[in-house]
Amino acid sequence: METTAQMVHDHAMFINSTVASVYELIEAIPGSHLVMNYIKNAYQNDPFRIALELFLVFFAIKYMLSKKYKPNDNNVVLTAKEVDDLVEEWQPEPLAPKLSSYDRFNLEKIPIVVGAQSAKTKVIGHTKPLMNLATTNYLNLIASEQIREKAIYTLKNYGVGSCGPPGFYGTIDVHMELEKDIAKFLGTEDAIIYAQGFSTISSVIPAFAKRGDYLVVDDGVSFAIQKGVQISRSIIRYYKHNDMEDLERVLNDVQHEHVKNKKRLTRRFIVSEGLSANYGDIAPLDKLVELKKKFKYRLILDESQSIGVLGHRGAGLTDLYNIDAKEVDMIVGSLSNAICGSGGFCVGNVEIVDHQRLSGSAYCFSASMPAMLAVSASEAFRIIEQQPNLLKELAERVSSFRQVLTHKSLEPFVYLEAADINSPVPFFHIRIKNSYLKSHSAGEEKVSRESEERLLQDVVDECAYQGVLLTRAKYVYEQEQNCPKPSIKICITIGLTKKENDKAAGIVKAAIVKVFSKWRK
Repeated sequence: METTAQMVHDHAMFINSTVASVYELIEAIPGSHLVMNYIKNAYQNDPFRIALELFLVFFAIKYMLSKKYKPNDNNVVLTAKEVDDLVEEWQPEPLAPKLSSYDRFNLEKIPIVVGAQSAKTKVIGHTKPLMNLATTNYLNLIASEQIREKAIYTLKNYGVGSCGPPGFYGTIDVHMELEKDIAKFLGTEDAIIYAQGFSTISSVIPAFAKRGDYLVVDDGVSFAIQKGVQISRSIIRYYKHNDMEDLERVLNDVQHEHVKNKKRLTRRFIVSEGLSANYGDIAPLDKLVELKKKFKYRLILDESQSIGVLGHRGAGLTDLYNIDAKEVDMIVGSLSNAICGSGGFCVGNVEIVDHQRLSGSAYCFSASMPAMLAVSASEAFRIIEQQPNLLKELAERVSSFRQVLTHKSLEPFVYLEAADINSPVPFFHIRIKNSYLKSHSAGEEKVSRESEERLLQDVVDECAYQGVLLTRAKYVYEQEQNCPKPSIKICITIGLTKKENDKAAGIVKAAIVKVFSKWRK
């Protein structure tokens, strides 16, 4: 027992002497007393801090002394023969997914146009030119010698493209002149042009609407608008297509939601399409303006389909409804439909336009519009202003064509979207009646979309055989918000004479009757 006590005493004396020696050694270091005083004052009432820092010190020491990891330490060394065998066995994945039979069908049915676009187009596989009802050449501006001469002159003086974005060195005098022409034509303070039609609306919306803002959107808008809404990452509320009662209901719901939850005030927009690309009907602009004022929203109106064809001057819905264009916060449009140019535009007040010059992604990061196309668009606006008879002539062609396609003989088979004979809309969709599909389901619970598309393509093929070029409306099925039913989209043009227009209508009518009468029999 005494021996054990003596050993403990000896160890204690050794530890004390060691600690004393270390303490004396530390005190011999200049400035060490300051460090010791700091440690005593800092840690005397905070044992947890001592434990934490000791742990970190030991962890750092262990980490520095541990074995270093190298990514290639566990690599298997292969012989040259093994490497060659693996290379021979390797099969690369396809760059694109394998085409289905339906995809191949769509590719095979794409017509190949030979030569310049026109009202009578040469298509491979057909000996004679086809009457072209598949493009948006409503006013036949493609055939304008006045525009052609201006474009050639501009091409010789400016070259093909600027190769730079508008905000850097891509803007030239013809671009600024086009912006002035558009603003003057529509009656707004200012305008901005974009080089691509599709990316115009999909840049304008996210330039103003951000995360947390509200977008109340028509559920039948075009794919380009859907992409703009999606990119904005805003809170989205949809209302039924062109249904103003449902729009008012949605606006009331948003208002009550804010009051109930005491949410902060955010930017709010109503987004609508003036002339629907998917349905061919016209939005009630007067009611839209009324509701946007009542609920204090901003209105974004896409007039890509209506500019150049609707209204007394062709200035779109504001012209048609006799509403001041300044009542609409933003009017967005395309220059590649009725106007024989390229790209798009947005008009509004000076602040709205200037904001896009720094925030519109397609404006900031895309090369500007080729000068010759800008001049072509400016000249097209002048022609529309100087020749109002073009719009009257187009309205006559449209009315005549609609009368033929609303004939009783077609009632069992198809219907026209927005079938009003007096409608000024220069295009329309022909869709298959549900009653016809039910009676020809051939034992299927529901006729597939592919079957509908193939049936409509048979009509397109029959029309081409008879001398009329048509096309089915194309949609990105997997990404559409509300994908419309399959349809044939017919675009009327004054490039055809009245006699040719009536003949084309008769051919379309006969083709529908012929194909639909024989389907699944």
